[in-house]
Amino acid sequence: MADTPISLASHPDAYVHWKFSVEGDVARLVLDVQEDKPFLGDYPLKLNSYDLGVDIELADAVERIRFEHPEVRVVVLSSGKERVFSAGANIRMLGQSTHEFKINFCKFTNETRLAMEDASAGSGIKFVAALGGITAGGGYELALACDDIVLVDDGNSAVSLPEVPLLGVLPGTGGLTRVVDKRGVRRDLADIFCTLSEGVKGKRAVEWGLVDALGPRSKFDAVVAERVDALRGTASERGGTGVILEPLHYEDDGEGTRRYRFVTLACHREERTARLTVQGPPEGEPETAEAFRERGSGAWTFRAWREIDAALLHLRFNEPECGLVLLATQGDLDRVLAVDRFLAGNRDDWFVKEVLLFQARTLRRLDLTSRSTFALIEPGSCFGGGLLELALAADRSYLLDKGDDPRIGVSALNAGTFPMSHGHTRLQVRFPVDEGRIGRILESTVLDPGEADDLGLVTVVLDDIDYVDEVRVAIEERASLSPDALTGMEASLRFPGVETCDSKIFGRLSAWQNWIFFRPNAVGEKGALKLYGRPERPEFDWKRT
Repeated sequence: MADTPISLASHPDAYVHWKFSVEGDVARLVLDVQEDKPFLGDYPLKLNSYDLGVDIELADAVERIRFEHPEVRVVVLSSGKERVFSAGANIRMLGQSTHEFKINFCKFTNETRLAMEDASAGSGIKFVAALGGITAGGGYELALACDDIVLVDDGNSAVSLPEVPLLGVLPGTGGLTRVVDKRGVRRDLADIFCTLSEGVKGKRAVEWGLVDALGPRSKFDAVVAERVDALRGTASERGGTGVILEPLHYEDDGEGTRRYRFVTLACHREERTARLTVQGPPEGEPETAEAFRERGSGAWTFRAWREIDAALLHLRFNEPECGLVLLATQGDLDRVLAVDRFLAGNRDDWFVKEVLLFQARTLRRLDLTSRSTFALIEPGSCFGGGLLELALAADRSYLLDKGDDPRIGVSALNAGTFPMSHGHTRLQVRFPVDEGRIGRILESTVLDPGEADDLGLVTVVLDDIDYVDEVRVAIEERASLSPDALTGMEASLRFPGVETCDSKIFGRLSAWQNWIFFRPNAVGEKGALKLYGRPERPEFDWKRT
């Protein structure tokens, strides 16, 4: 664990590197990275290069646009620096970082870009990248997450993914996949593009599909405004009054346990396990969309999921050795299902819709977290509807059978409200060739242990005599296995079926990060990443494996 826990919370008043403003139905995010204020370490953030702190602010801004500013239809990302948009992820930061930090940084960075794309697809908020100068590496990947890319045409500014020729690594957190899958760039042209350290500029960038439009420096702002107007017509009008994202307070005992209002994360470091317990809804949850908006970020169905999300990020960055997460719930199942009925019946309300989209993103964060997960379904639990998705996301589930307790609940939300990264529901992933079984499950409401077992919703059902010992042995066994082998196994098993751009990004992300970032060609003493910016040339092991 880091000496000082990394916090991923932020607020516009505390932004250091982004300038955030809203003008009518347009939000503006200006990247103006302060060179002398890195998040960790002593590296300078030159040329709008970014580290985790820059991405934490961006992630916060995107969430606030979605929840606090429903009037926004278009977001414009630009630079506060002359003749540069962004040089991408800071190379010296990557060179100084531990392997696990690099991995989690890249994951979080890409999840932030996925959140932008989700805002476009799910909320109808469109994004324009106004590239007023050189745009390289992760800077171009940020642009690729937008709906429209405008590049200044000044004879010098270019877009590039220079990681292969300069750093000896793959163009990063989704760059290559977005170029060919999202933008449809021909793969032979993409091959040239990704091996040109100087990148591509001007008309060729438009012809190849790397950007959408050009604008001379004298008319650049006008061209961007035209693109904003065009996108405004394709954006959704959400309306309503925004909901303030209140900070998530928690108690930390300093020994591995964090207690939020509805979520407790207890890390048992010597056993290399963590228990994440979600408390079900209290009495008196809102029953109308108006009351739900008034309750805002204090409503259980939003607050609890924000706390789950925060707990997962804390696990990733601050508890790297807790390799097995035990998922548990406590509460009234009937209240959970009542909340789900309210959400399903009011999903046309903009705030309800945004909360459901947030829950879906949090579940995908769980899917993509490289930790083993076991769901413990015990008497008094409330795995129903949205919370049932936690158990369905788990690698295994163990149920303690007390006759008619614990019950499992199914709701309309389990039918497709929370798609995984590759577009499938977790029920489809569980039963890939048994649509009939999925239909029977979705026709159900409350299932006792025997019914849940018959339908295959749990992995193992045990009685009082065997439960404690069998679960203990399973936990000890899992915690004793190679974490690298488990990461590879779990990533392969969790995403059966046809892939999407999102799932390809993360599948390839995991593979190259855990391979290339370990290879001496990149990170050895004579590797390209270590020697970047120095006069020495890297020394490569030329064997291909």
